[in-house]
Amino acid sequence: MELPSTAERPNPGFYSTHALDRAFKANLARLTAGITPAGLASVYFEWLVHMMLSPGKQLELGEKYARKLTRFGHYLNRLAVGSGAAACIEPLEQDQRFSGEEWQRWPFNLIYQSFLLTQQWWHNATSEIDGLSPESERVVNFITRQVLDRYSPSNSPWLNPEVVGTTLATGGQNLVVGWQHFIEDWERAVSGKPPVGAEAFRVGKNLAITPGQVVYRNHLIELIQYAPTTKQVYAEPVLIVPAWIMKYYILDLTPAQSLVKYLVDQGHTVFMISWRNPGSEDHDLGMEDYRRLGPMAALDAVCAITGSHRVHGVGYCLGGTLLSIAAAAMARDGDERLASLTTLATQVDFTEAGELMLFIGESQVSYLENMMWDQGYLDGYQMAGAFQILRSNDLIWSRIVHDYLLGGRQPMNALMAWNADLTRMPYRMHSQYLRQLFLNNDLANGHYRVDGRPVVIQDIRAPLFVVSTITDHVAPWKSVYKIHLLADTDEVTFVLTSGGHNAGIVSEPGHPGRRFRMTAPQHGKAYLDPETWQHITPEQNGSWWPAWHQWLAAHSTEQVAPPGMGSKQYPPLTDAPGSYVLAP
Repeated sequence: MELPSTAERPNPGFYSTHALDRAFKANLARLTAGITPAGLASVYFEWLVHMMLSPGKQLELGEKYARKLTRFGHYLNRLAVGSGAAACIEPLEQDQRFSGEEWQRWPFNLIYQSFLLTQQWWHNATSEIDGLSPESERVVNFITRQVLDRYSPSNSPWLNPEVVGTTLATGGQNLVVGWQHFIEDWERAVSGKPPVGAEAFRVGKNLAITPGQVVYRNHLIELIQYAPTTKQVYAEPVLIVPAWIMKYYILDLTPAQSLVKYLVDQGHTVFMISWRNPGSEDHDLGMEDYRRLGPMAALDAVCAITGSHRVHGVGYCLGGTLLSIAAAAMARDGDERLASLTTLATQVDFTEAGELMLFIGESQVSYLENMMWDQGYLDGYQMAGAFQILRSNDLIWSRIVHDYLLGGRQPMNALMAWNADLTRMPYRMHSQYLRQLFLNNDLANGHYRVDGRPVVIQDIRAPLFVVSTITDHVAPWKSVYKIHLLADTDEVTFVLTSGGHNAGIVSEPGHPGRRFRMTAPQHGKAYLDPETWQHITPEQNGSWWPAWHQWLAAHSTEQVAPPGMGSKQYPPLTDAPGSYVLAP
């Protein structure tokens, strides 16, 4: 036997030193909320070097500083001679921190105006740097904005006029109550308890109570079939694939907010996948396992139970991405069981995935992989931190001010209770998802492989109903809109609805303030860019749910008697909502 050459053998300490690196980074990641300090430091160093090599930019920033100082001086002068001086800078439309009347009084008007001028100057300092890559510029700009938001005068108890006024009026009781709120929240967080008020919302009691049966179970999913409420149903059933980073019941909240109940009441036979919450033992489960044991296994069961050879597939968020992969593989292999494909807040091209991409780079992914390697999964709390940072003013600082400085409590609702019911993702699957889809964009580039062969979105011929939301920070609507560049079919109906990633989807009829834009398939017409599409497409009042139901009905064949609950091959196992959704 020929021995391997010395060059092929690792050094004696190779495995132990690599294990030490992984263990160190895994523990460091827990202290930094999964955000790599090395990646941020390298980007900031890159920005600093490019700034040092740009004397023209430095002169421009010096000029801007002098102009802002002059504007602020004129503002001071106008205040000195009259109380009705116009602000020298206005907050951005979405910035509500300084909207109260108290902020317009001295000295708080000076405080917030100087802060906004400083914030604007730093935006200029981190934008349009010659030679700095757009990706690095976005990271520097975003992180700088987070630091400034941290030190906003609205977050300071002695610089926020509302906090100062409340403290004087209550003799400081607001701060005492706020401290009690902080201690209570901290104790709940370290003990793994849900936030205050979440106990009032219980799965199977007042959440996820649409009647149904679990008719199939494997290691990854429980498949729920919902009981019909109409004498006739559409022949083609609906199979919903939610994201595995969320509990499925966001689509079956209270009866008034349940998309499942709405579909059932309109005469649709509905099936829902409920994902199992993985543990450390599931660290080797990959994307292919999720495709095979998820939508493909569910599709087999749905067809067997209903006797229908055609199914309306529906995917939400990552569930929509997974279902799109499955649909592309089915189209490639001649499997025509999908009568239509609906995606909700779903991306299949990740080149413009918004500010979430700030957390997806080689350094960041490697850092997360070390943490997941150590514990076997990515914890829901670790994922939640990144999503909160994307909307720090709304989700972090405003809550700190309201709950801890003003002593208030925001009432819990069903959507908030669901949002606190966090899940995990296995190491291998999440690593593959980040690298193959986010980093490499394999699905859009035709490099993503199923069963050893590439799959492409262009192969999908089923009619598409694509829903996006206007303020989505997870799947930005312009990124979702890129389906028009990938789908090789004229049967694309595109919807843009008000709200965000979750609230825009849970948009039941009668919900006040809901609006949406929708276009039917544009047969033979030229491509419209998203800005032009938004400009020329009229806005409609109300929920998009009825429009979707009408679309599903138009793409169904006939109405038939409801199928039985389960079948001989797939007998009912337990009542909905099943056991997987209840597991911690």
